[in-house]
Amino acid sequence: MTTRPPTPSRRTLLRALAALPATALALGELPGLLGAADAAAPASGSATRYTIVPFLNSDDGTVNVYQSDDATDFRLLQSSAYTPPSNRIRDASIFKHTDGYYYLTYTTHTWEDESTTIGFARSADRAAWTFLYDYTIPITNLSRAWAPEWFVDSDGSVNVIVSCSTTDDEWIFTPYVLTATDSALTAWTSPAALSGIGTNHIDTYIVKSGSTYHAFTKNETAKYIEYGTASSLKGPYTISRTGDWAGWGSYREGPSVIQLDNGGWRIFFDGYGDGNYYYSDSYDTFATWSAPTALPTLSGTARHFTVIKETVSGGASVTKNATRSFQSVNYTTRYWEEVSALLNLPVVTSSSATADKQAATFTVVAGLADSNGYSFRDAAGNYLRHYDFRGRFDANDGTAAFAQDATFIARTGSAGGSVRFESYNYPGYYLRHYNYQLRVDISNGTDLFRQDSSFVPVTSWA
Repeated sequence: MTTRPPTPSRRTLLRALAALPATALALGELPGLLGAADAAAPASGSATRYTIVPFLNSDDGTVNVYQSDDATDFRLLQSSAYTPPSNRIRDASIFKHTDGYYYLTYTTHTWEDESTTIGFARSADRAAWTFLYDYTIPITNLSRAWAPEWFVDSDGSVNVIVSCSTTDDEWIFTPYVLTATDSALTAWTSPAALSGIGTNHIDTYIVKSGSTYHAFTKNETAKYIEYGTASSLKGPYTISRTGDWAGWGSYREGPSVIQLDNGGWRIFFDGYGDGNYYYSDSYDTFATWSAPTALPTLSGTARHFTVIKETVSGGASVTKNATRSFQSVNYTTRYWEEVSALLNLPVVTSSSATADKQAATFTVVAGLADSNGYSFRDAAGNYLRHYDFRGRFDANDGTAAFAQDATFIARTGSAGGSVRFESYNYPGYYLRHYNYQLRVDISNGTDLFRQDSSFVPVTSWA
């Protein structure tokens, strides 16, 4: 009997990231956007956008569309965005094709019924969808075709990974790959089993890093998400991680893996056994993972989805190499101010002492860990960083850990002209005020949290 080592802390995972060479962070090829290394904060004038299209726990006849700029706080874009003309829609997978359209593929029946088809739909804007067709998977004696997942390879080929069972044992699934033979995605190769993964695996999700294909697949008997690798999309795969290898627990399904702006990887999965939807992060190319965290607002509502990441125009930005003061959105007389090396949120007015005005003035510079991000200096040249989740100012010690602690990614705030500052090395954690102190806390998805973490860059007090 082997025992799993303790789940590494997020700090431990981020220190692993700091030790990686820069080239290691450029290996990722993203589902839906494969071929582009996308491990950096968005440049000024652009924003990161993640999209999911889940069916609901209460209704598998339609799907909602949600979007997020941080892969943590998903907001509704369109409710009941797509309802197929017949049957159901479950396990929807989305990607953006080279023709500029977004495409869905999905399971067409409930789990109780035979399901020999997968569905396809298309959208120009992710909000309004048009049914394209149902495709019958050409496998002899097919019983069920479930959980189709898009995979775009580095050569540009468009593939669907689908889990299929046959009538001789309708609950034993094998993953197959279909490859589109035309750009319209209407013709497909014959299904080919993914060698090495074998039977009794479902919800197989593939990502490619460098020349290696990484498979995340649910063992339908053990109910754990397993992991394997191959040098070819069709395999053979070697399953090297089984059981509770990542600390995610059992009764987990529907894995989807995406690369974050800081180069780490995030897996989302449906914790159908306890009703939550989870995410977990890795910074050592899938070897170890952070403890699973329930996705705010969507846990208990959303079911089995995949995630695509895009870089789009717009987004929040702050002028660099300039001094600014930062005004709270929901306490408009209060501003960032350094008090005994800590960042607080006191009232600052035109009648405040000169020392207070100077302490409420900061120089905005390019992020120490990512030049597309932001760092903040005080008058003494010390940098704002998080330490034990508290905002404080310290001298730059030149380490990668300090650079990451002192770098923040700008996200759109809750009010016009406002900005939220996400921790570079704690994705989903934001500078927010609590008891008029600035700390780095994880987003809970509420409007109040968004307001508490939103600040307006204004003309500096000093």
